[in-house]
Formats: sequence, structure tokens, C-alpha cells
Amino acid sequence: MVIAAVLAGGIGSRMGNSALPKQFLPLGSKPVIIHTIEKFLVHPQVDQVVVLCPRAWVGYTQDLMREQLPGEPRAAVAEGGETRNDTLRRALDYAAEQFGTQEDHLLLTHDAVRPFVTHRIISENIAAAAAYGACDTVIPATDTIVQSADGQTISVIPDRKTMFQGQTPQSFRVNKLRELMASLTAEEQEILTDACKIYALRGEPVALVAGETYNMKITYPFDLKVAQSLLNLEGTAKHD
Repeated sequence: MVIAAVLAGGIGSRMGNSALPKQFLPLGSKPVIIHTIEKFLVHPQVDQVVVLCPRAWVGYTQDLMREQLPGEPRAAVAEGGETRNDTLRRALDYAAEQFGTQEDHLLLTHDAVRPFVTHRIISENIAAAAAYGACDTVIPATDTIVQSADGQTISVIPDRKTMFQGQTPQSFRVNKLRELMASLTAEEQEILTDACKIYALRGEPVALVAGETYNMKITYPFDLKVAQSLLNLEGTAKHD
């Protein structure tokens, strides 16, 4: 069983004066989030897609999916949590409640505002999560990374060859992720930035899956313009 959890908890605070969270903004002929969901629904190995969003937007998301994906039995909406980690726990709960806790069940977690995830990336996430228990989608860092302990002066300049930028999906064996999350102390939970850090804290391996530079996250108004250009290029390529 492969479950894709589309994390739609953002409220769009960096998108200017938009009344809608960024995942619901139009991209071409449909909202950003619909593009994202469709990428998982068309993948033959994905059995279920669940969208986790804030309580205030659950009804809106359900209506949107009924309109854009009518009669699609593999797409569902669930309430997310107050934080990304809370939302991740709710995704795990959903997987267990709906499909049980078999050892081979996989959870693919993906940002709702990364609509250009590819078939290859999804396939390689499924394969790597099944083989290693966890994986992260990354691209090599192209700029020099500077670390500063005080925010004013440079502390360390790591070797760029060892640096990568994280994307999503991040994918896991469901039972192992649940086990590791349950083992975290309150202090460890406070410093979590993403699910793969849970594995790093426990010394568990996380495989790397090659991402794509265009597997971008739409965060700012400029990003939406870039995304529209990418969508136009996709449409041109399909018709060439």
C-alpha cells in the first residue's frame, strides 16, 4: 500500500494580499493543489492520496476536489495539525485507521505547492523507501553555503560538494516513522524542521533521491509567475 500525503497547511502569508492560501491560487486552468494531486493520482503505484489542510479549509478543499476530480475514489481530505509535525502525525493516523499497519505500507509526504513533481521522482521515492525505510528528494547545492552561528559573521563554509537542497517527496515505511516519532523527547520535537531529521536524530539511514531544479516550491508571488512559465513550457512540449 502506497499512500501519498499532500501537506497543505500553508496560509500564504508570504504571497502578499491574497485572500487564498497559496495552494489554492490558480495556476493555468486549475488551482496549484489540483496539479499536485493529479501527479500522484496518475502514478500506477500510488493507491491513495490524502490532502491534509487546516480545519478552516477542509470544507473548501473537499468542494474543490469534488469539482476538479469528480468521482475520484482514491482522493480524500483530512484535517491537518497546528504544525507540520502534527500534520505528519495525522497523516500516519489516517494511514493506520484506513489501511491498517502492515509492515510494507509506505507514506509519501509532499508539499501541496510543489506541482511539478515528476513520475520518475515518485517512482524512485517508492523504491527507495521500500528498500531503505526512508528517503529524501534533494538536488545538489549550486551556491556556496555559508553557516553563521550569530547571524552576523561566518562560522563555517562547508564543502559545497557535500551539500544538498531538500525538496519533497520525503517517503517512509509507515511503521518505522511512527516508531521513531513516538521516541522523540519534547526537546527533540522542538528542533524538528522536517521528517527526515527524525531519522538523523536516531542515527537511522535516509536514502537520497535525485530531485529536479524545476520541482520548485511556490512560496512568493514571483514563484507563481515562474510556475506559470513552467506550465506553459510543459504544454508546449506536449504539443511538439
